[in-house]
Amino acid sequence: MTTVRLNSADPVSFDTDALIVGFRSGPEAPLPVTGAQALDAAFGGKLAASLTAAGFAGKPGEIAKVPTFGAISAPLLVAVGLGDKSDAETLRRAAGAAARSLAGTARAAIALPAESAADAEAVALGALLGAYGFSRYRTGGDAKDPVAELDVLSPLGGEEGARITERVTALAESVSLVRDLVNTPPSDLWPAKFAEIAEQAAAETGLSIEVLDEKQLKDGGYGGLIGVGQGSANPPRLVRLSYTHPEAAKTLAFVGKGITFDSGGLSLKPSASMDWMKSDMGGAAAVFGALLGIARLGVPVNAVGYLCLAENLPSGTAQRPSDVIHSYSGKTVEVLDTDAEGRLVLMDGIARAAEDSPDLIVDVATLTGAQIVALGWRTAGVMSNDDAVRELVVEAATAAGEGAWGMPLPEELRKGLDSPIADLANLHPERWGGMLTAAIFLKEFVPDGVRWAHIDMAGPAFNKGEPYGYIPKGGTGAITRTLIGLAERHASI
Repeated sequence: MTTVRLNSADPVSFDTDALIVGFRSGPEAPLPVTGAQALDAAFGGKLAASLTAAGFAGKPGEIAKVPTFGAISAPLLVAVGLGDKSDAETLRRAAGAAARSLAGTARAAIALPAESAADAEAVALGALLGAYGFSRYRTGGDAKDPVAELDVLSPLGGEEGARITERVTALAESVSLVRDLVNTPPSDLWPAKFAEIAEQAAAETGLSIEVLDEKQLKDGGYGGLIGVGQGSANPPRLVRLSYTHPEAAKTLAFVGKGITFDSGGLSLKPSASMDWMKSDMGGAAAVFGALLGIARLGVPVNAVGYLCLAENLPSGTAQRPSDVIHSYSGKTVEVLDTDAEGRLVLMDGIARAAEDSPDLIVDVATLTGAQIVALGWRTAGVMSNDDAVRELVVEAATAAGEGAWGMPLPEELRKGLDSPIADLANLHPERWGGMLTAAIFLKEFVPDGVRWAHIDMAGPAFNKGEPYGYIPKGGTGAITRTLIGLAERHASI
């Protein structure tokens, strides 16, 4: 992974392959921000005019590359637009877009506003996330390696600089791991393989881990995981990761949907909806990455993560529409649609997580296409049995720069989940409000008195379009930083 450090060097004389500087939108020409102002004199006061002539206006994420011809030590200047905002997310996105544009470069320096610890962290983290690349399966020479070294030019140093560097590196490592997992094809990532990866990482990080195989799941009554996974030659797994801190006063439980590939089962998806279903384990990946990040940062909380892993395929042994399964909680569920499988593995994970007596359960899932219909590709839906918890999750996501929006759980939708032969059905007969009814289904498995939130990130987990800001094409690592932020907030309560 790219390395980052804070450096107090002068941007004009700093020896590097490329220098990134920021500009805001101006009425007539782009306006240089802190870090870029000193450079204007080196260019004879004509830097902004030159950029304007090249069509650069300082719009958010806009990039212009200018050869310096010896005006400064760096041979290449990369101008990045910040628009008219100056918040942390704007800095993260600008740094990410600029770092991404420098793939194939050995060293780059970033002269964006980084005087405060918050700004320096935003710039460094955005640059690391933007420098991400996934070329594991490329055999040709067309893929460029991410920029190898990044220097954030900032007056901060010493212990504070080291703390910032350590923190952003831990966050970026967690997000990069999640992206790698989501981008990995299902031929190389099935439930048992995912569990092996978790075991290795747990050993390296000091997390406790328990893995239940298909026999243990069947004997333990995990009917949702068994039912979803029984159509595949790759049997399901339930992975429990735990992190404890001697000063912890709060315990959080995270539950992630981990469908390593979702064909829809016998309720087969159309092919156009199936090619990106390797991302259907994004919730479990986010929980996994968050636990590793919490451990690396030494957050003073106790955290438990459940990875509900299965592969949903059609076969002669697959579960059928109209089957009734017995969940871990004891409730029975009539399966009306085998493509509504995520809620079936989560119901087992949520019920098991409640046995850890957590102060809060948060489940994370690429659960419904209805989330994309309601909120688009970049905004996750947040639902909860507690209004304050819902707002807390949204605030944590917003602070991390991850789009999230609070959604209701209308009581009248519960009746649509009634089944004539079981305690409830796994699907509402009407298509409307599908994101909400899925959450209402999950709520049935949360014991009374337990605070719970559900995050549906079907769209945000996988970027099918072009890269933007620090978000690459493919796996995004969405909600990983939100979960770490929730842990940090509970550590301070």
